[in-house]
Amino acid sequence: MSDCPLSLEVLPRPLQKHADPKAPPPLRMMGAKGLVPATAPGDLVTLLFMLSFDPDEQVRSTAVRSAEKLPDKISSVALRSDALQGVVLDWLIDRVSGNEAAMEFVLLNGATWDTTVARLACTVPQRLAEIIRQNELRLLRHDEIIRQLCNNPAALASTVDAACEFCVRNGLTLLDVPQLVEAHRRVYGVDPGKGPQEDTAEKIMAEFADELAADDTPALMHAQTAEEEETKLTITQRILQMSVSEKIKLATLGNKEARTLLLRDPNKLVCMAAVTSPRITDGEVMTLANSRTVNSDVLLHIYSNREYLKIYAVKMSLVKNPKVPLPTALKFLQTLQEKDMKELARDRNVPQTIQAQAKAHLLKKEMAARGPSGGKH
Repeated sequence: MSDCPLSLEVLPRPLQKHADPKAPPPLRMMGAKGLVPATAPGDLVTLLFMLSFDPDEQVRSTAVRSAEKLPDKISSVALRSDALQGVVLDWLIDRVSGNEAAMEFVLLNGATWDTTVARLACTVPQRLAEIIRQNELRLLRHDEIIRQLCNNPAALASTVDAACEFCVRNGLTLLDVPQLVEAHRRVYGVDPGKGPQEDTAEKIMAEFADELAADDTPALMHAQTAEEEETKLTITQRILQMSVSEKIKLATLGNKEARTLLLRDPNKLVCMAAVTSPRITDGEVMTLANSRTVNSDVLLHIYSNREYLKIYAVKMSLVKNPKVPLPTALKFLQTLQEKDMKELARDRNVPQTIQAQAKAHLLKKEMAARGPSGGKH
């Protein structure tokens, strides 16, 4: 399966033998037929996707047919899962093409690639075109979505107009898209392209490659000269003056320095573009989980993300953060180790309820250890 973009490790260990090209054909065929018991819908779909790259043509074709015939109760759960890989969602939507409910699940799934949404935008029915319009972050982050939405004959004129006006008001006007050009005239009363050229994310990254191009290279590796300090300040000022759409693209494509700056932007969409960037690191997420000034929507994204919650230190930070809703913090509190419970019970900087619950948990455990008679076993 050299062409398969996923490794066996994305599957639970018991399923790996059904996708391994070195495994006996009957085992792989069992997986291709979907006959693996007690398999979560997302794992089953991922297995079928991987087997569609199997070296055996019969296994490949069987896997595709199985995906096309998946019961709605399985495909709907898989398509809604934000833990599913974007490449699998992109593949599966073609297997269930024509299913409006399935397309809706894909459009609403945060794990879906922007390119997948763009591919669907020109053909979805009227109701789904409106769902695409409502996802403002995607519209500004990926130009092709608004391009394709404008080409959709099923989309209401009001849907396209609203999408175009939103894009234009946030700095996105594509001169080759007539609807966007017309929206620009409606909003600003002038033709686009006649004013001064604004900075773009691509221009900033190309012009200041040393500062913004790569996550794995520190922006400055030596003592900064006055000239370098001034250049860096100029970059910051220029970024802050960029349009919302360009900030979103920079937040998505730029490096840690750019994300750190844009996570403080007053526009929620810019902040969300930074925290959902595919380049964001666990270290940055940890910093955000600790922050008491971070945008609440950014924090919500972190404590709702199952992958981030697998990092124990992130959960610990969320429990301590007073900006996290109390019910959520208390839920995470119950998963912490005893040594951390003791730390929270002594920490006066955490919310009072968290401290009290940690103390109560430790007291309850101590009482249980003493037994009914009050003495230790």
